[in-house]
Amino acid sequence: MSENASRFDQWIRTRFVDFNTALEEIYFAQADRAAVEAAGDAEKRALAEEGRVHVEALRREGNTDEGFDVAFDVLGDLGLWLAALRRHELTNPAREAKSPFAEASALGLHIGASIGVAPRFATSHLATHNRAVDGRPKCFTHLRDEKLFLDYNTRGIFAYKRAADALMRIVPLGVSHPVAETLFEDALTALNDVARWNDVLYTELDTDRFFYSVRPYYKPYRVGRQEYRGANAGDFAGINEIDLLTGLCQANDPYYAQLLVDKMLFMRPEDQASLRDAMRRRDFLTVFLESAPKSKEEPWFRRNAARFVAVCEAHGRTAAQHHDRLVARFIEKPSAALDASRLAQVTASGPPLGVLLAALEILRDLRLAAPR
Repeated sequence: MSENASRFDQWIRTRFVDFNTALEEIYFAQADRAAVEAAGDAEKRALAEEGRVHVEALRREGNTDEGFDVAFDVLGDLGLWLAALRRHELTNPAREAKSPFAEASALGLHIGASIGVAPRFATSHLATHNRAVDGRPKCFTHLRDEKLFLDYNTRGIFAYKRAADALMRIVPLGVSHPVAETLFEDALTALNDVARWNDVLYTELDTDRFFYSVRPYYKPYRVGRQEYRGANAGDFAGINEIDLLTGLCQANDPYYAQLLVDKMLFMRPEDQASLRDAMRRRDFLTVFLESAPKSKEEPWFRRNAARFVAVCEAHGRTAAQHHDRLVARFIEKPSAALDASRLAQVTASGPPLGVLLAALEILRDLRLAAPR
């Protein structure tokens, strides 16, 4: 890592977090916690000016060719800064035709194009590839609820990845292999862990702190002239690999295929490759149904099919848990208290809240194999 990149990373881990925390305390103490435009001018100015110095140094430095991981990490630091500027209303795609931070856009577009990802921070920057220093991963604030959200969201993502890995290992073996039962059980255990971590978030995360002090950092913002949606907790391949391998979702379904296309550049290249691989595999449901006329009374079929169905049920339960409990409690219900003028910019994905909720319901029902 170059000296400029190292200094920027150190700033992101220290003063950047201090500025954001101070601003969140100012906002949260107000009668209208969503009114951030006219509060904390000194902190906002320092956040923007100090960050710009680091970004301009990196832009002048150019591509130092220090490898993918370093470039991806710099892109994450840049993206965190831009996301904070968006959160504090120092930029807003609704009122701009292009980003007012030209040097940051140039750097982000350069890095994003060179490594094959969207030129903004992604979920993996704060989850699966968020390197901790002295026990502290990167974050936006010092707030307890942000730490809780990041820690348990990351645990959930890794549990989904474990489930997907177990299922992918069945592909070369075939569903009739004796070891397939064990791998289905491994996937089931991992999905039960997802539900366990979701329960922690549901019971311990403060609704108001999450809604007003954590969620706003995940809004869309512009890089150059293009508006990029916010980071989404589902921006990793594992959850879709489970969808596809179980047969609960189909890559040739227009709705689901669009979802896959939209998320592709928000994932790391190895996740992109893994998802593409899963898209070309035959799903287990089809294989079991084709085997049923001849083998349904065979011991292997009864054992492995039962484990497969349990995995499908667990995947559906976690989807319902996420939508019916987490989304409802931490997004939908607090949004009802907002002024109508602020509702248009609640979601990370860009569309109005009602449109987003309807789309999430479709995805939940696909994973539940529920009739619509």
